[in-house]
Amino acid sequence: MKRKFLIVITLLTGLITFAFLAIDFNSQKNMESDGPDQYPAEWAWMQRTFPYFEADEMAQYDAMKQTQQIRSAAIEKAGRVSEAKWEFIGPVNIGGRVVDLEFNPLDGNTVYASAATGGIFKSYNVGETWFPVFDDQAVLPMGDLAIDPVDTNIVYAGTGEPNGSHNNFPGYGVFKSTDAGATWNNIGLELTAQIGRIIIDPDNTQRIFVAAVGSNFRKGENRGIYRSTNGGTDWEKVLFVDDSTGGIDVVMMPEDSNILHAAMWQRYRKAGYGQTETSRGPSTGIFRSTDGGDTWTELGTPEGLKDANGDNGRIGFAVCPSSPEAIIALYTDGGTYSGMYKSNNKGETWVNIDPANSAGQAVATFSWYFGQVRMHPNDENKIFMLDQYLAYSSNGGSTWSIVGENDTHVDFHAMAFHPSSPNIVLVGNDGGIAKSTNSGTRWSAEVDLPATQFYEIGLDYINPARVYGGTQDNNSIRTYDGGIDSWQRILGGDGFYVNVDYTDNTTFYMEYQYGVLYRFTNDGSNYDYIMNGIDDNEPKNWSTPVVMDPIDPEVLYYGSNRIYRTTNRGDNWTPISNKLTADNPLYPRFGTMSTIGVSIIDNDIIYAGTDDSHIWRTTDKGNTWTQINNGTPERWVTRVLPDPHDENVVYATFSGLKWGEPQSHVFRSSDMGDTWVDISSNLPDSPVNAIAVDYENPSWIFVGTDVGPFVSFDTGASWVVLGEGMPLVSVYDLKIHPTENFLVAGTHGRSMYKLDLNSLVIVEQDVQVAEDFQLKQNYPNPFNPSTTISFVAPKTGLVKIQVFDITGQLVKTLANRMYAKGTYNLQWNGRNEAGNMVASGTYIYRLESGSHIISKKMMLLK
Repeated sequence: MKRKFLIVITLLTGLITFAFLAIDFNSQKNMESDGPDQYPAEWAWMQRTFPYFEADEMAQYDAMKQTQQIRSAAIEKAGRVSEAKWEFIGPVNIGGRVVDLEFNPLDGNTVYASAATGGIFKSYNVGETWFPVFDDQAVLPMGDLAIDPVDTNIVYAGTGEPNGSHNNFPGYGVFKSTDAGATWNNIGLELTAQIGRIIIDPDNTQRIFVAAVGSNFRKGENRGIYRSTNGGTDWEKVLFVDDSTGGIDVVMMPEDSNILHAAMWQRYRKAGYGQTETSRGPSTGIFRSTDGGDTWTELGTPEGLKDANGDNGRIGFAVCPSSPEAIIALYTDGGTYSGMYKSNNKGETWVNIDPANSAGQAVATFSWYFGQVRMHPNDENKIFMLDQYLAYSSNGGSTWSIVGENDTHVDFHAMAFHPSSPNIVLVGNDGGIAKSTNSGTRWSAEVDLPATQFYEIGLDYINPARVYGGTQDNNSIRTYDGGIDSWQRILGGDGFYVNVDYTDNTTFYMEYQYGVLYRFTNDGSNYDYIMNGIDDNEPKNWSTPVVMDPIDPEVLYYGSNRIYRTTNRGDNWTPISNKLTADNPLYPRFGTMSTIGVSIIDNDIIYAGTDDSHIWRTTDKGNTWTQINNGTPERWVTRVLPDPHDENVVYATFSGLKWGEPQSHVFRSSDMGDTWVDISSNLPDSPVNAIAVDYENPSWIFVGTDVGPFVSFDTGASWVVLGEGMPLVSVYDLKIHPTENFLVAGTHGRSMYKLDLNSLVIVEQDVQVAEDFQLKQNYPNPFNPSTTISFVAPKTGLVKIQVFDITGQLVKTLANRMYAKGTYNLQWNGRNEAGNMVASGTYIYRLESGSHIISKKMMLLK
């Protein structure tokens, strides 16, 4: 549809500056966001790394492997959840971000697609229908794909999306399939985080090049251009610039595979400390090799390939098989498009083909996020620029126009031409995959693809078939009738919290990023902007919490850096708290509410959590507030959930990737938050995004993590993977329908799933355990700098392990949480509660559980 920009809202926050263009609400079915922020954001990274802003490079993958091990152990033994099958409920007609497309070069009917956080899909009918082929793997965030041009059963997959947005997760190197995607094996480069491009030498298909970006938010050596000469069995780094500059693109000249061009991108941004845009720098540039990657030369100022300051942003390449000496380089300035250069002699000399910035005027937005350019394989003068919109030039770059504006979603990341009929073209964008049969002049709507990235979900208690959700760049959406292909867009932008009135389901509330809130009535036909009384100047979270009172539907709560309440369905709002976040100069991008929970038993009881680790409680509807995060970790609070059975019980979950010692993520309190018990038990060390408690069984707890859904049937003493039929994908939200007794999971990359809770059958574990508690001698002993302390629990219970000095003073608490029966290992690194190294000497470690107390001595030597 033709976009009508009715509303222009400028949202200024401490996190980023963002201009959002709202869409014509009278054409709700086709509403689309205008994409992500103009500059790279880091919301998801900040959420997972506060307060260290660092993470173990292997943290995400270790958690994924741990999940696979838990699942495998449950299958091999008793203890699994049987007969519990996840049902996919869509959408497929509203997709998610697709970052690469590759046709089989010998069979144009076959094509592969990689989704940003949803794995790999394959089509046998030129992209009309798709099915997943990577779901057995432990890592679904995807980058580039490559197909062997001789043996097309060989497919390479680079994991980790390279685009640099806030919600792209690291991968685990390169995978290889030798049976056309049926099975896969990891072949190395595990620490490269994100893969920008894979190319295969057509003259020697054992020779492969990989452009590795590395982490967006961490400096390191695992970035650059890598080469294998034996099909990925071994790798060598052939181009490295520095620890903050990675390979974003690499191309090979069509008829001379020894000539390569590599785009190196300086991209490092340490989250949380108020840095400005850093997706550019002097080390960004084009490097050229004429000897197959043995040596490289940077192409600098003489070719006009550096700006006046010697800095550049992301660069993308295009080559043309029918013009084997032609190559194009698209430039950005770290934000928007800044120029396009072409060489007609394999990169020897270059000419600016867009001196008037015509392409920029056509699609001037935020090219750092895309950085892609393509030439038609049969005509080098037909050029496509992939940006927020798809720009096209038929005359070698002299003039440009937008194509497909009325047909496709925005934000283009991938393009592929049919190998024998290049008038057939596929594009990948934030809405999925679109197809053209006339060389890109007109496009079909996006094909069905189950790759939606949900942030939050909402249920209709009156009509269980209706499910709602807020998505990344695909709006706030719903299924009206429960069909997987009948979902509708309701509100533009990135969608977040959705609240459906449980007494009148024709009224519901939706928001887009940073808490811009609307009320819809008459089943969505009418809408109102309802922010009256909320201070525009207060910081708000990217995912601003908005919740409906579970007892009075006219009452809603809203969180900025304090809590607001409305008693008239959003017509007016009144603050009911002071500021509940800290003023910390180290964390200028923090200071917002991240979750609100209202008790379904007594709605005078309200809890709130913040992005800077604070938890608050009021028992008088907001008149007074008490801080209650003593004993919980200094991490981003993802959920605070009042128990639906006992008004004194409350749960809190936390984000956080592993950095240093393992991190607990789920806590329970039985005294309204005055004290907390860690019930993370054997959960993988991964961020927990959502939690739900079964309405019929008080001891059944469900959590959604970055590595999938888990359930505990013993109040957190032990956890198992929940259900079968869902790939190992991040679960961002969980909701239980209170009358129909089903659980809905909103995934960030594979749409939504539903599980019938009546199908859960618990099989008791058959685990051999000791008859009494055992505390084993630490090893090594004496030790420096760390030691392992092992203990055996004969039954489920609260276990405390503490270290004391010889005078009896507490030095460090190593554990204070529920443990299921079994054997456990704890680490002590010789540091006290303040994080300082203690002196050499004798220390006592003690196990306490109920009436059981066991102590042993150990010695630290420096």
